[in-house]
Amino acid sequence: MSNLLYGANVQANGIRQHYLRYGGKGQPLLLIPGITSPAITWGFVAERLAEHFDTYVLDARGRGLSSTGPNLDYGTDACADDIVAFAQALGLQDCLLVGHSMGARFILRATTRHPDAPFSRLALIDPPVSGPGRREYPGKLPWYVDSIRQAEHGMSADDMLAFCPTWTQEQRALRAEWLHTCYAPAILKAYSDFHEVDIHQDFPRNHLPTLLMIAGKGGVIGADDEAEIRGLQPSIQTVHVKDAGHMIPWDDFEGFFAAFGTFLGRPLS
Repeated sequence: MSNLLYGANVQANGIRQHYLRYGGKGQPLLLIPGITSPAITWGFVAERLAEHFDTYVLDARGRGLSSTGPNLDYGTDACADDIVAFAQALGLQDCLLVGHSMGARFILRATTRHPDAPFSRLALIDPPVSGPGRREYPGKLPWYVDSIRQAEHGMSADDMLAFCPTWTQEQRALRAEWLHTCYAPAILKAYSDFHEVDIHQDFPRNHLPTLLMIAGKGGVIGADDEAEIRGLQPSIQTVHVKDAGHMIPWDDFEGFFAAFGTFLGRPLS
């Protein structure tokens, strides 16, 4: 039986924000997916989280069923403000934040722009640490652009195999179904911000308990990056999922949950 309760929309920060709610009991947890991941594609993760938390998965603007179009700001600060406005609109208190990749950058920026927001802990899942004067993000832009263009015309799980060769048929089918909802200019802006916005400035300003989860095979966060972040935020906890690439729960589902340990208050595996 699924833990999915419903999907809904809320007006927050001047836009329609669409979300999925799982479980409905316990401490609230807000999950922000990555650059081309509508909320529904993280449903298999939310199902497990919902066994422990009142879990909300958000469609970032320009993705899924949230507001999109040419007149919106898709920059890091605007998307970070969305997260705070969403939590306030739903009256979430003592809320846990979990963000993957782009979503991790957004939740970190949300807490530093709004230090009084109702958040209690941050879990940063393999965030891009590229930025001005730093090495490029290892994911290449054509991978995103080409797959979105094909999805806009219609693609199958078999078509998606060329982009996601290690994923299951079910995972590829879901991505093929929903990828067309990723608005290309929003994706381009997020990818540009990976290189033009330096999130390292946020670590020393972040005073919440924080977990940094690193994909052992992702190539996103190296040993030097980890050491630098530890220097910027000495209290941060770091953990490695050694056999996973950047999309950690796709590669090592149980390892992903085990890596949290008791950081969120209880074991998840």
